[in-house]
Amino acid sequence: MASVDLKTYVDQACRTAEEFVNVYYTTMDKWWLLSRLYMGTATLVEFQINTVDCQPVHDEATPSQTTVLVVICGSVKFEGNKQRDFNQNFILTAQASPRNTVWKIESDCYQFQDWAS
Repeated sequence: MASVDLKTYVDQACRTAEEFVNVYYTTMDKWWLLSRLYMGTATLVEFQINTVDCQPVHDEATPSQTTVLVVICGSVKFEGNKQRDFNQNFILTAQASPRNTVWKIESDCYQFQDWAS
């Protein structure tokens, strides 16, 4: 990644992160859209996103792949339980398709920020 193109890579990372977070957590909030495997009585989940940070991953770490690190902080409430804070980190990799670029999750690390009581 050339330094003159750094702003372009950072702008792309930010756009990608924003679009991805919108799609991912909207889908997670609407669990019934994830799969027809869920029963109508499945546990309800509600996410609140507080911060999103992102950065492009250097070419030396992922040769010949456009890759973005996305870091999310927020809270989640499972039906009938108290709200819990979480961090989630994604590594997204661009996959070319005939009509546009599709971002796929290469890595997903989710952790609660408090100890379960």
